[in-house]
Amino acid sequence: MGKVYLIGAGPGAADLITVRGARLLGMADVVLHDALVEPAMLGYAPSHARRIAVGKRCGQLSTAQQFINKQIVDAAQEHEVVVRLKGGDPMLFGRADEEMRALEAAGIEYEVVPGITAALASAASLKRSLTLRGVSRSVALATHSRAADTQAIREQVNADSLVFYMGRDSGPEIARQLIDAGRDGATPVAIVEACSTARERMLTLTLSELAAGAAQEWLDAAQPSLLMIGDAFADRSGEGRVSCLDGGLRVA
Repeated sequence: MGKVYLIGAGPGAADLITVRGARLLGMADVVLHDALVEPAMLGYAPSHARRIAVGKRCGQLSTAQQFINKQIVDAAQEHEVVVRLKGGDPMLFGRADEEMRALEAAGIEYEVVPGITAALASAASLKRSLTLRGVSRSVALATHSRAADTQAIREQVNADSLVFYMGRDSGPEIARQLIDAGRDGATPVAIVEACSTARERMLTLTLSELAAGAAQEWLDAAQPSLLMIGDAFADRSGEGRVSCLDGGLRVA
């Protein structure tokens, strides 16, 4: 049997994959990749490597996880080097555990290669630190897709900086629940869309504005986005709140 590498592709830009990840991708016989992996990154794979799209996108028809598991196992039984290329980091909201369990059950060797998750890349794009002395000593990385009740929000409200993955359509609901749980409506919010790619855009507003649906028309349903909430994302200039429209910053 071959060996499987679960590789984090990073947040989007092809050159944000790790050196190890790119090297292993360049040795692949088969690449099973997520929908969010940029086409340019697949160029790191050899020309002879078979490329198989197994992506999942919210609200769209996608490959069942059980079938993905079978494809990975089948590929490893036929090829020497199999790469499972996953957006961001494999171990964060990437269902890597299910794939690793399938490989273990089949007796197939594997290795996990970490990647830059979108929260870190988005903080870099915003030029805002997730942690900030005297402001933010804790960060919660969460998803709203399986935690749509107020109690789940209450468990997260104690973190100084909150980052919600896969929360684009749930932004107003998340904001309302956070306010109900005691979060100040004036808390800064940043939304980063298509992080690190040529399509990247950013929007900043307040938690109350998010609850009122102020961001919904701005969002592009075709692009992934990250919701970042907390005082660490406030404007540093003291000149007023910063808004972002079509990728260009302006002071409101």
